[in-house]
Amino acid sequence: MMMVPAGVKVHLALGYTDMRKGLDGLAMLVQGTLKQDPFSGHLFAFRGRRASMLKILFWDGNGLCLFTKRLDQGGFVWPVMAGFDGSITLTPAQLAMLIEGIDWRAPERVWKPALAG
Repeated sequence: MMMVPAGVKVHLALGYTDMRKGLDGLAMLVQGTLKQDPFSGHLFAFRGRRASMLKILFWDGNGLCLFTKRLDQGGFVWPVMAGFDGSITLTPAQLAMLIEGIDWRAPERVWKPALAG
């Protein structure tokens, strides 16, 4: 699980991204398309067209870092917002579910106690 320090925001880029892009190409997308500062220390998540690959770009204080994950089965759940270009913000818990391939939008709670004690 990826630990997100307090005060760090997680930005999920809407739509899909060319996964051939590396550090510099994704930083340019953050700056140009998302209108954010790629050197802010916040996390910026991108998904490929087939939804099986995820890249997260972040600045650790002295360099850009790139986390990449490819799912062997299934795909990463991504919001669809027609006509909206930009990003949405996730909580660290939602990011953890996203990375694990879980539908972070409406996680199903499978157990609830019936009685206390």
